[in-house]
Amino acid sequence: MRPLRAGIAAFVVSVVALGAAPPGGAASAPLPARMADTGGGSQLVTAEAPRASATTGTVTWWDRRANGRWVKAGSAPARFGAKGLVEGSRRAQGTNTTPAGLYDLPFAFGTVAAPGGTTVAYRRVQRSSWWCQDNDSRSYNRWTQPRPADCRAAESEHLADYGTQYAHALVIGFNYHRPVRGRGAGIFLHVNGRAATAGCVSVPKADMRRILAWAKPGRAPHMAIGTTGGATAITRY
Repeated sequence: MRPLRAGIAAFVVSVVALGAAPPGGAASAPLPARMADTGGGSQLVTAEAPRASATTGTVTWWDRRANGRWVKAGSAPARFGAKGLVEGSRRAQGTNTTPAGLYDLPFAFGTVAAPGGTTVAYRRVQRSSWWCQDNDSRSYNRWTQPRPADCRAAESEHLADYGTQYAHALVIGFNYHRPVRGRGAGIFLHVNGRAATAGCVSVPKADMRRILAWAKPGRAPHMAIGTTGGATAITRY
């Protein structure tokens, strides 16, 4: 039987030889490297809260290098829904919860011009711009301009009325491509308002501008929303 010290040394050598990390290495890996899926692109935004009931957390944006390594490009304090986070597939409209999950970022918009360097599709908000949230409308969870007759104003957002929050925004692809009525509409990454959101994720204006200038359509940016652990752990997505 070999001495204990020799056995430990042999174990370490074998770990290095296999290219694996020592115990604890996985926990120290960049967040995207610990996730089940990152969307297949080389850019990722993560919005992580400490627990499902939290209304604040951190948004971080990441680049995947040619060698496959994820590197942090920036981070900012984040706000979530006033009622915290919930699994996206179980979310109900009007609950003031932010949907956890992995989503694409279809396009950006804003009440002011796009920041310099922005290459993502960017729509400028007009007085006739609405986001339809009417479950009975054929335009449910869609930008409309003008508002269609079957989309009630009381069940929609007049985007121009939110000059602060929607100075700049990215559409989060939650319930967007195949909308399920009653699950929720109008979930964005946007500029901070006065407090928690109605279900979106928000960051300071300067950081929102940085994210827009950073995001490149050809790199297929996605956004993952979740918590550090539990049923909505961000690493599940």
